[in-house]
Amino acid sequence: MIGYAFMGKVHSNAWRNVASFFDVPAFEQKVLVGRDASLVAEAAAKYGWTESATDWRSVIERDDIHIVDICAPGWMHAEIAIAALEAGKHVLVEKPLANTLAEAEAMTAAAGIARGKGVQSMIGFNYRRVPALALARELIAEGRLGTVRHVRAAYLQDWLADAKSPMTWRLRKEMAGSGALGDIASHAIDQVLFLTGQTITEVTGTLRTFVAARPGPDGMEEVTVDDAVWATLGLTGNVGASIEASRVATGRKNSLRIEVFGSSGSLTFDLENLNELGFLDATSPIREQGFRRILVNEPEHPYMGAWWPQGHIIGWEHTFTHQIRDFLLAIRDGNQPSPSFEEGLNVQHILAAVEESAAAKSSLIQLST
Repeated sequence: MIGYAFMGKVHSNAWRNVASFFDVPAFEQKVLVGRDASLVAEAAAKYGWTESATDWRSVIERDDIHIVDICAPGWMHAEIAIAALEAGKHVLVEKPLANTLAEAEAMTAAAGIARGKGVQSMIGFNYRRVPALALARELIAEGRLGTVRHVRAAYLQDWLADAKSPMTWRLRKEMAGSGALGDIASHAIDQVLFLTGQTITEVTGTLRTFVAARPGPDGMEEVTVDDAVWATLGLTGNVGASIEASRVATGRKNSLRIEVFGSSGSLTFDLENLNELGFLDATSPIREQGFRRILVNEPEHPYMGAWWPQGHIIGWEHTFTHQIRDFLLAIRDGNQPSPSFEEGLNVQHILAAVEESAAAKSSLIQLST
């Protein structure tokens, strides 16, 4: 695994625990890679890795390494992923796929060539593995909502609401690619695609940066990414969607709210209550209608049979364990895991269209299907 900070800690937890709950192929947590030798060695010992290293290139050349998990910042994704795929390693990479459309296209091309040699790759949109959202997808596919008409998705955080919050790599475009757009709006867009099964064909977008400069190690430094984004999406199937994402939404800690409205039912979800799904069945008599709370903790619900007795909730970290489980099973069975790099590239095209629209005063951007 390459990267040992926030995402490295999360992924390590998933690798360390997945075999305790799911029937997956045997594996070893072999090497954790980072730039600081002492810090990565400390993290490796804490997170269950056998050894640590500072040179990812030499690690992916090793014959005893078969999977590369990329948790490094976005600007490093393309170089590492392409090299790993060309070395015959299965690759899992955090979202978004890359910082630029050109990098994402190169990664997807490399993944296609590697797939022909039996080498698998996947992008880490972990919210597909929230049991409540997986259940929502099942209900939609079963026709319980009738014809889906529109979707609302808002991903709101407030960790940058304070103008005095210090500068970080996530606020530098050359390292992060974008701000709230790539960081969290990408999740909301992927959920629209995941839940509806439709294709986004047109986009309008608006970007805002509310805090133009933040304190850095050498004084105030310009923020070169967005703080918030709004977008409207047109999809096949005559479906419409609205997307909102902000990292300055005071009071919202990690709230991904999703509403799906159909001709005969609706669904609601909030990540801050990730064990619950709201479902309205509009085919019931009008005097009985109303959103009912489904506590998604039964063995019949997606992924839940591996965990605790009914009614015992799970947490955000479990979505990554589910992600690793699905990735390992796909490798074992020789199947293309989802979301694929192609799906990640599709999201990247949509992110680029939002930026293009915002730069053109929210003009409508058409996307090829």
